[in-house]
Amino acid sequence: MSDSRKSIVIVGSITMDLVTRTPRIPAIGQTLIGSGFETTPGGKGANQAVAAARLGYPVAMVAKVGDDAYGPALIENLKRSGVETASMSQVAGSSGLAPMFVADDGLNAIVVVPGANGKMDRATVDSHAELIRSSGMVLCQLEIPMDTLSYTLEFCAQAGVPVMLDPAPAADLPASVWHQVAWFTPNETEAAHYVGDGANAEASAKRLLEKGLRGVVLKRGGEGAYVAVAGGNAEWVKPFKVNAIDTVAAGDCFNGAFAVALLEGKDPWAAARFANGAAAICVTRKGAAASMPMRAEVDEFLAMRK
Repeated sequence: MSDSRKSIVIVGSITMDLVTRTPRIPAIGQTLIGSGFETTPGGKGANQAVAAARLGYPVAMVAKVGDDAYGPALIENLKRSGVETASMSQVAGSSGLAPMFVADDGLNAIVVVPGANGKMDRATVDSHAELIRSSGMVLCQLEIPMDTLSYTLEFCAQAGVPVMLDPAPAADLPASVWHQVAWFTPNETEAAHYVGDGANAEASAKRLLEKGLRGVVLKRGGEGAYVAVAGGNAEWVKPFKVNAIDTVAAGDCFNGAFAVALLEGKDPWAAARFANGAAAICVTRKGAAASMPMRAEVDEFLAMRK
């Protein structure tokens, strides 16, 4: 039987994460002895795609990989997770790469090398216009060119497709963006980029909504999530206490799960609780896309914490 649900479409990045395990994040000029190294598929777009797909929701990815050794592996990983990859393509040059340090306490430091992600352009969006137009929600991040992001948001606004924008890594945005985004989901550092340092969650959300956004989710890690909608409620959604060993991609896991829950009809605060549960499982595992939980795991986790 075919799935009649409108799919989530990710227009975003995909990278191979080059992960160095280390006792702590090195300071400038400091040399440390690492405890391990591994390559694992990642990229904020791909992570969010895998997060949503593993929760049993139809997901398609619009992205590019390079013609290097990493490209086929990245596409294959998405397929294994249930993501539709027909809208992906290979281009000359390297795939996106993300060298990173992950410390024993779970903190991380990441450098993103765009590679093929930097070749996402307006023509890419145009060539998959029908897929995007027929979707239930489009998820975007800031790891593709800003011009392409702006074009995608404009296209979705005209098509009436809601967009969830994860402003990571934080960058200045065109003024038009604020009126074209249904959900804006920064973490604390990213929110500070747009409203200034020192503002608490309540003040940050208010300032962001005043820019024209319809909904804001402030992802605050161990504090939980603060969810606010324009002209409506604003409430904290409590986190779940777990033994975190790797916070890489926890925010991506939240976004994928939040999108699934919204499209399944949950209100924003119930959706955030569901997403908090998925992210809580995610941080107890190593890796980016590899750490995303399955639907049964999230359902069981939440059922045990009513």
